[in-house]
Amino acid sequence: MKKVTLLVAAFLVFALAGPGCKKKEPPKPPMPPQGAPGMPGMPGTPGMPGTPGMPGTPGMPGAPHGEGAPPVEKTIAIPDSVKAAWKAVKVEVEYKDKKSKKQFTVALNSEFKVPDSDLTLKVGSFLPHFTMAGDQITSATNNLENPAAQIEVFQGGKEIFHGWLFAKFPAVHPFQHDKYGLLLLEGVKK
Repeated sequence: MKKVTLLVAAFLVFALAGPGCKKKEPPKPPMPPQGAPGMPGMPGTPGMPGTPGMPGTPGMPGAPHGEGAPPVEKTIAIPDSVKAAWKAVKVEVEYKDKKSKKQFTVALNSEFKVPDSDLTLKVGSFLPHFTMAGDQITSATNNLENPAAQIEVFQGGKEIFHGWLFAKFPAVHPFQHDKYGLLLLEGVKK
């Protein structure tokens, strides 16, 4: 009986002492802030992914959805039937200070100065059925299944947004600004 009691006691000593005897790992060093200039491979380093205007920047064409994923340059392939059917998009601009909204029709592949603001919109492609596979963005059909427009927004001449706005899913990659809101409403047929 003494042997069993001794074994149980020894087991309890090791079981209770085990977690306390683990070698503690040193804390991981803090990550440099997003956009730290001059850090190799970090956003903000000229010519590196994450630099404005470079693939891999969130909101930029080809931006990866996960941090650390290699950037994949996406090509945009617009079917001839889509090119022939659509001429413009309708967007809604929200003026948050004034608590008002205005709708504008903007031709595809054109620039538009937003009235009563310092914003300029550049509208690129419109895809009525936006799909993305591999390294290509295209429209699967000419039906309004997943309408999306490629938009660039400039404020005072500086690009502040570059990406796709989705009419049915406005919360996916939205334009975010403290004074203005921007939504894609629909495509305009020729």
